[in-house]
Amino acid sequence: MLLLGLTGSIATGKSTVSELLAAPPYNLPVVDADKVARQVVEPGTAGYEQIVSHFGPSTPDLLAPPTLENGGEKGHNGKGRPLNRPALGRAVFGAGKEADRKVLNGIVHPAVRREMYKQMIYAYFQGHWAVVLDVPLLFESGWEPLCGTIMVVAVRDAKIQMQRLRARDDHLTEEDARNRVASQWDVRDKAERCMRRGEKAGVVVWNDGDKEELRREIDKVMAVVKVNHPQWWAWALLLCPPLAATSGAWSYVRSWWIKRQWEHEKQMEKAKL
Repeated sequence: MLLLGLTGSIATGKSTVSELLAAPPYNLPVVDADKVARQVVEPGTAGYEQIVSHFGPSTPDLLAPPTLENGGEKGHNGKGRPLNRPALGRAVFGAGKEADRKVLNGIVHPAVRREMYKQMIYAYFQGHWAVVLDVPLLFESGWEPLCGTIMVVAVRDAKIQMQRLRARDDHLTEEDARNRVASQWDVRDKAERCMRRGEKAGVVVWNDGDKEELRREIDKVMAVVKVNHPQWWAWALLLCPPLAATSGAWSYVRSWWIKRQWEHEKQMEKAKL
């Protein structure tokens, strides 16, 4: 089964591409890292209990105020009220809060990885030829070597990205939007890094036009992906676990080596400046 890593940058259209891949004619299962990150800290989960135990005493407003929508004082199913995410953010972001941020990451990140692995394994045993790993920070978070193919959703024109961001979040000033875009890797750099993997392992969906143009671009890119990863190969991997292990190991080593070469080249470029 192909692990198809999907990434991009803010306001480039990654979420739209994820929705299109989950719908006909592709019908691919999507493991969404952002959704999983919310699931693993819902009331009643181990992550929720750990967060409440550690941050509750120092953060009085850690839990959302009781309402009819969130189930009142005891929350839905008596598992507690949802986390007040802005309050949790204030508790871990800012000067002098590195230790608390490390604790939160130590609770959330392992739980997210475990749940994502569970969903991937479930898709594998269902016989899907591919599963989409929707990870916004795929390159930054270390998921890159696990992906047989990476798809980057990008725009060639940086102005389009800014326009879409401000249209989506109309409360942002131009400076706010610029700062949010600047806080992430330039999506054109991500596209370049992706294409370095070769046609079989890296594809870019250029999304400078409207949704119909995006559909055509996805069809073109997915035709390349499917030729290189046919359904019969997915069934062969499912029916022959040693073959699946060998294929997965080779893909991981190849991806790791490409990643290492890219990082080495960037270090060399910086050293010349």
